[in-house]
Amino acid sequence: MYIGYVAAFLTTASFIPQAIKTIRTYDTEGISVLMYLGFVIGVFFWLIYGIMQDDPAIIAANFLTFLLATPILAIAARNEWRHRRAKKAV
Repeated sequence: MYIGYVAAFLTTASFIPQAIKTIRTYDTEGISVLMYLGFVIGVFFWLIYGIMQDDPAIIAANFLTFLLATPILAIAARNEWRHRRAKKAV
């Protein structure tokens, strides 16, 4: 049981530095929007699975990861949209 909590903590905590950096700088160069979209959707489904299984470790880890990854996805998508729009204008 404890191994699930340790794994959940470590994988979720690994997103904190990226989330802080991206939210502070809005720098998403090198971040794939499609990868993050797939990741956020996958995390959401893991959250649903955790709820269905009534597993607190899966619920907590995926809820927090979803909260950390969603702003990164939104910023990356916005930056990609702006970049493509600027390319068309030239």
